[in-house]
Parts: sequence; C-alpha cells; structure tokens
Amino acid sequence: MIGRSVIVPFRWIFLALLSALIGALPFADATRAAEPQVPVLWDAKERLPKPDLSALPRLRFLTTTDFPPFNFLDGSGRLSGFHIDLARAICAELGIVEKCQIQALPWNDLDDALRKGEGEAIIAGIAATPESREKYAFSRSYLQFPARFIMPKAKAFTEPILDKLRSKRVGVIAGSAHEKMLRDYFSTVQVVPFDKAEDLYADLKAGRIDAAFGDGMRFAFWLGGSEA
Repeated sequence: MIGRSVIVPFRWIFLALLSALIGALPFADATRAAEPQVPVLWDAKERLPKPDLSALPRLRFLTTTDFPPFNFLDGSGRLSGFHIDLARAICAELGIVEKCQIQALPWNDLDDALRKGEGEAIIAGIAATPESREKYAFSRSYLQFPARFIMPKAKAFTEPILDKLRSKRVGVIAGSAHEKMLRDYFSTVQVVPFDKAEDLYADLKAGRIDAAFGDGMRFAFWLGGSEA
C-alpha cells in the first residue's frame, strides 16, 4: 500500500473531504523544517469553498477495527486511531458533527455496505486501482508510506546504501510497486521476487537473501512481532 484516500460514491462528498483535509489537519500550514522535511501532499495555500451540507441527513464513515494505528479498538473497547480522528476532524471542519457517524465493519463487508447505502464514505486503506476508480471517487492522498530495506542486524548495511547493495540478493513482493521501484532505482541488485510475504520473511531469516524491500509500515509490524 503506497497511499491512503477516503473513497466515496458521490462527487459532493468528495469535494467536502478535499476541503476538510486541507483545512483541518494541523500540519497543512506548518512551515517546513530544514531537515528532515515532512512530505507535502498538497498545496498548503490552496483553499476550496466549503459545500452547503445543510440538507445532508447523515454522513456515515465506514471503517474496520483491525488495522492499528489507523483504526482499532483501544483498551476500553472504544473505536480509535488516525482514521477515526481524521473523520471527526472533517466533520468538525464542515460543521456537521451532529450528523456524523463512524461504523466499524469487517473488511470484506465495507464495499457491500457502501453499495447498499449503509454508509456514505469508506475511510480505510482501499487501493486506488483502475477497477476501483470505476466504482468510487477517491479523495486526494493524505498519507503515504515510505519504502524500506530491512536486513539482519549482524549484516546491516551502512551508508551509502546504494553502494553496499551492489550485487546483493534483495527480496521483494512480485508484481508490486516496490518491485518496479527496486528495479528502476537499484539496478545493481539481484532482485528476488516472492509471491507471499511469509516466504520473503522466511528467506530473509534463513539468510537466503541479503535484504528485503517493501512497505515500511508492514515491515514495522513484522519487525515488532515475535516472528522477527
């Protein structure tokens, strides 16, 4: 997963979300630090008019409970996470807090619930593909995940990484955007494609590959678990 967007079936909600995303987030107008810089995904000076939502009876966001830190149940069983805070910020910015609802469903039920009108928007990690764009209007990306290399600590590469990777065997998920990126920008490595993440991790642990390349967030979850 490279980026995240809110997906909606109606154009007017799409515009509302764009307006809110630009105005509601605290770092939208922040000045850039010298180093490191936070990625800027939109023009901080852009302003869109707020839509008239006075006739809107309800704005229900659909999400899941199993993808921390974006959407999960906290220790008290309360729906929490970045997506939950973002949805509430959007509603506050649009002045429709009393009309806003957030409902958690199993991942496989999100699409069907949206089609049936049981919600007005999905706020979750739906991939923006040619097929999904035929069904939904996507907001602009508001979050992007970095690509990372991971390797055994005992064999960790030092900077400059590009030089140290020369001729090394680097595993990556076959057919992914990360595979294309690896081939385009790190042409000196030996690319080793894997169909499953489990096989990639197993070969990395067994020393059959020197490093793995992929989604930094997914790598972080794996590295934080007992399997790593």
